[in-house]
Amino acid sequence: MKKILKLIVSMLIATAAFMPVDGLVMNFGNTHVVASAARSVHENDPTGFVVLSDVVPDIIQEVRYFSTYNFVGAHINGYDEHCILMSREAAEALKAVSDELMQQGYRLKVYDAYRPQRAVDHFVAWAENLSDTRMKPYFYPDVDKTRLFSDGYIDAKSGHSRGSAIDLTLFDMKTGKEVDMGGTFDHFGLESHPTWCGNPETGVYTGRHNGNPVPEERKITEKQFNNRMILRRAMLRHGFNPIDTEWWHFFLDNEPYPNTYFNFSVKNLSK
Repeated sequence: MKKILKLIVSMLIATAAFMPVDGLVMNFGNTHVVASAARSVHENDPTGFVVLSDVVPDIIQEVRYFSTYNFVGAHINGYDEHCILMSREAAEALKAVSDELMQQGYRLKVYDAYRPQRAVDHFVAWAENLSDTRMKPYFYPDVDKTRLFSDGYIDAKSGHSRGSAIDLTLFDMKTGKEVDMGGTFDHFGLESHPTWCGNPETGVYTGRHNGNPVPEERKITEKQFNNRMILRRAMLRHGFNPIDTEWWHFFLDNEPYPNTYFNFSVKNLSK
């Protein structure tokens, strides 16, 4: 009997992944067998997403790609409303981050989370237009636009489109200002790397970059480096991973949609 039940459960789990239901429940005598179905992962289905401020009401939102103040200098395709979306799992993990940092006197300021594929396509089209450099002084002053692809600043796919990545910083509730991180969101350059002037694994400020000297005029201070570490440590404690090139970017470990690049527009799903 146990072998038969084991076979049935295996068949149910395999079948459930292709069925548009939340789960299957079957009774065999006194045995209750449950097989959970996979959620829809169609690129235009926002079912597994939430409005981030509904889950984390303490966040501050500055949706850069809804505005024109970004490295493109234009409103980005797919950002229909000034709101931020995220997978439910990532939003709930971020709530834990927010709760911890609120106790330390900080709020989270969020620039971006879920990013439609059409927005990424917009970035690619902009990067291919080498004549458009209107925002270069503000976001990539030391990077030649011809190198945006080869240096990894622009790509045809983004982890943001999978719904569990986020770009954010800290807001000091005492001063009423953003915390000084020694650099701005979406700055293309080595200064944005977590390893700039310190070791993020140990949290030790060195004034060097990967063991190499840093010119004095480009150094961030020990205080600025430590501010980056406050954000980083809190994010890591609650299930997020960092990346090597942006101190503000994190993605959820065990993200729910690792192979799906969604393309529905950013708008208030609560309406």
